[in-house]
Amino acid sequence: MTHLFEQYGDMIPDFSCFQESLRRPLPTHIRINRLKIAPSSLVEVLEEKGIRLQPASRRHDTLWLAPDLRLPGNMLEYFLGYIHPQALTSALAGIILSPHENSCVLDMCAAPGGKTSHCAEIMNNTGLIIANELYPARHIPLGHTLARTGVMNAVVTGYQAQEFPLKQRFDFILADVPCSCEGEFRVSRKRDTYREDRGKKMLPELQKKILLRGFDLLRQKGKMLYATCTYNPLENESVVNHLLNEREAEVFSIDTEFCVEPGLTQWKKETYDKRLQRTIRFYPHRVDSVGFFMASIGRRG
Repeated sequence: MTHLFEQYGDMIPDFSCFQESLRRPLPTHIRINRLKIAPSSLVEVLEEKGIRLQPASRRHDTLWLAPDLRLPGNMLEYFLGYIHPQALTSALAGIILSPHENSCVLDMCAAPGGKTSHCAEIMNNTGLIIANELYPARHIPLGHTLARTGVMNAVVTGYQAQEFPLKQRFDFILADVPCSCEGEFRVSRKRDTYREDRGKKMLPELQKKILLRGFDLLRQKGKMLYATCTYNPLENESVVNHLLNEREAEVFSIDTEFCVEPGLTQWKKETYDKRLQRTIRFYPHRVDSVGFFMASIGRRG
């Protein structure tokens, strides 16, 4: 049997269950878009079509498991913007950030736009969202997502996230940064082990720069969410620890109904600030979705 992510064997609890979870297909979750339709109405519409949905959350009626849907992107409801296929843990990013109505929001790495459109929904299309994406080719799917889901309060920009202009400060910032994407891996017929690209070893330095710039763009009472879909502490706790060493930053506890593990305070020879325990880790054997790391960050005082 192939050992998956064995370098994390001492870090991930119930490691054998974790490895087994990677051999199951990733479930299909959808987010119902309140900007276009009430969740209860959409559930009824799909039930009439013989499509059964199961609630994915006790607190949020927009998050659903769709066990009967293999290709939700081919549905009429998708093109109408009623639904957005999105991993459950990915959808929790917008909920944890929870931008207020009429606030000023920056999504530093916005494409393909799922989290941006979710923030717009939470804000009820008020305020302003800057959806920043460096690569012009990715502006196409980003724009498509925003238009399809009825987002009216977003502007797309094309800066390097780590060099985003400092002229404006933001109430809420989402830094869902480029990462090694280990959390998305599931065994398939085509692959049975995760192989990391050599170029991804440079990611932690980029992530640190993006997080520092994001923090510098944050208003005094603002809130920032740092997120990756990877397990690697060098891309997670180590990056946030670097911020704590460089800026007067604070890490806030995250309230979630789902089963999570606290962030690490030590990895191999590295020791991290004890506040890293307030960050959270989603593992697929705890929450059957994409593996994620999230840190809620603000300014001290």
